Amino acid sequence: MADDDDFRPKLGRIRARGSKRGRRYLHQVLRAVALAGTRSSSSRGSFYGNRIGRGSGVGRVLASRDRYAAFRVRRVIIKSRIVKLKGQGLKAARLHLRYIQRDGVTREGMPGELYDADSDRADGRAFLERGEGDRHEFRFIVSAEDAAEYDELKGFTRRLMSQMEEDLGTRLDWVAVDHYNTGHPHTHIVLRGRDDRGKDLIIARDYITTGMRERAAEIVTFDLGPRSDLEIENRLRMEVEQERFTSLDRNLLREADEDGTVRSGTAVGDVFRQTLRAGRLQKLRRLGLAEEVASGRWRLADDLEPVLRRMGERGDIIKTMHREMAREGRARAAADYAIYNPADRNVRQLVGSILARGLSDEINDRHYLIVDGVDGRTHYVEIGRADATEALPEGAVVAIEPKQAEPRAVDRTVAEIAAANQGRYSVEIHRRHDPTATAAFAETHVRRLEAMRRLGAGVDRQPDGTWIVAPDHLEQAAGHERAQTRSSPVVIETLSVLPLDRQVSAEGATWLDRELVTDAPTTVRDAGFGRAVRQALDRRRQWLIEQELARQEGDRIVYRANMLGLLRRRELTRVAGQLSGELGLRYAETEPGERVEGIYRRRLDLASGRFALIEKSREFRLVPWRPVLERNLGKTVSGIARGDTISWSLGRKRSGPGIS
Repeated sequence: MADDDDFRPKLGRIRARGSKRGRRYLHQVLRAVALAGTRSSSSRGSFYGNRIGRGSGVGRVLASRDRYAAFRVRRVIIKSRIVKLKGQGLKAARLHLRYIQRDGVTREGMPGELYDADSDRADGRAFLERGEGDRHEFRFIVSAEDAAEYDELKGFTRRLMSQMEEDLGTRLDWVAVDHYNTGHPHTHIVLRGRDDRGKDLIIARDYITTGMRERAAEIVTFDLGPRSDLEIENRLRMEVEQERFTSLDRNLLREADEDGTVRSGTAVGDVFRQTLRAGRLQKLRRLGLAEEVASGRWRLADDLEPVLRRMGERGDIIKTMHREMAREGRARAAADYAIYNPADRNVRQLVGSILARGLSDEINDRHYLIVDGVDGRTHYVEIGRADATEALPEGAVVAIEPKQAEPRAVDRTVAEIAAANQGRYSVEIHRRHDPTATAAFAETHVRRLEAMRRLGAGVDRQPDGTWIVAPDHLEQAAGHERAQTRSSPVVIETLSVLPLDRQVSAEGATWLDRELVTDAPTTVRDAGFGRAVRQALDRRRQWLIEQELARQEGDRIVYRANMLGLLRRRELTRVAGQLSGELGLRYAETEPGERVEGIYRRRLDLASGRFALIEKSREFRLVPWRPVLERNLGKTVSGIARGDTISWSLGRKRSGPGIS
């Protein structure tokens, strides 16, 4: 029988991944305790780990403050995000630091100034270098309701971070930038995920969600004084008519009975609050979110809070569009604004010109576009994460469609072939299954599998190049598409990087030319950008006639055969001549079916589209560009020319042709 002191040593690093699918011991404990808590009849038995980390005690104390005292404290909103720095995280951290220092964020419209605890001009590169190897970083946006009362926010931010150091018991390494380009001045803070001993900095959830906000509110209240009765009353009066979720609505929901009814009067004989309550209920009635079921008795809509929050978001979007249009010097009626909703099944393709691009959610790095549509309206389009959409210049003409969250045709083909071959797929298996399929066609399926593998979507590549495909591959593909949709809800096709006025006389195959010769031209309304497109098409026709690429026969225009090809070749020849003198290399045209090989040097944005400069030892080529090439800048690439596209083979694998 084993003695109590017997033990079996486990060799390896401390906290090394063990059994049970590599889950760390701490995670196992948290999961077991959480499961035990859910079996308890009381919610007090649940444990979610929100008190693990530095500042947990301070966070709980600050969260339990007297509600009446907190009512007079000045409001501060803090948005927080913890960003993992593995993989693409370091690149994202660099881009985020660059973005918060962008132009136009100071009161004078200058670039943002990065500062830290000791200097008004911090070194961002040194901060990133110190953060190399960090597991994570914290990002905060601190926005005080009365921030406009401060001449500058540096002192406030430094006092907040100094107080956090006391609460967390460690020195903090941080940089910050103050922004004054919105109606509410705010500060972006980037905090390294290391403490002063070089260990991972773990901050308790209670402190992040409550403690930090309370500390910031303390500082603002100390500087500006508590809110007076007059300030509080004015704020509440403004809430009565607001079309968003307010503190008045929160109180109504808190006091509602189980059947969703509330009284118009308050329990306390406060005439002012009764007036506010009655006024808010009348506003909710006009919005269709409340009805009077008896004298002084009101029933609230079940979806009152989500509807009001959506209305508030829409109001913020309309304000953003007003601001961008004012910056462009254009005035539009409210009816000419539209919000593009990819989730709406009736939404169609949007064609228009990009007016502006901005951040809809700064903490989560989600962007929007303002698009002047050919339908005569100005559209707000949520495009998702910055790294999911390429940068597009203002004035570019684009076509936007909702991204479909369903399996693609290639997924169905892979599933069919794998089902017939014991769950295995490869180019060779594909061609045996379908003798009519070409190797290039099969390689497109391999590229899809590789993209799914990188995101952990349930496929596995074997050393011999064969893929193991799960029986539920279509469900996995649908989940992969849903994840992609959350990251980027729309598909943006660049129709032309040139604005309309430059397309009119451009020596190349422009979007206007394609619209003129197509059998199904885009429907254009005679208003706004649509009217500008009509005028540009008329001017382009006259230019083509002058260039003897079109002629007028009675009431119709006859275009020269292969007009688009002639324009494209004319532009490529002109640009190639300029590059030949610059590079000292000979230009070689690419024929269909020809193999293209060389070093990808850069992208060229031309009237005829986007082209890649491929350089060899004595010559260079201009071929159609694809986004996948940007990951291979300065590297050797190869592919086969197929009409107006290139089937690229990028990277290497252990056997068989390369994949992108």
